[in-house]
Amino acid sequence: MALPGHRRTSSHKRRRAAHFALKKTNLSVCPKCKKPAMSHHICKFCGTYAGREVIKMRTPKKKKK
Repeated sequence: MALPGHRRTSSHKRRRAAHFALKKTNLSVCPKCKKPAMSHHICKFCGTYAGREVIKMRTPKKKKK
């Protein structure tokens, strides 16, 4: 069985893991509602994708006085 040849120093571990950080998501603008939305995903606000309605979104009910 293989065993580690040498001890990994803490600085070597940190240098190797330096690129593991999360990256920012790139948001584009929804052409219908003009709100920020992820590229190649359905808009969470209006439910459209590629110019057509994919999901029917609920409209907020108005409160009666």
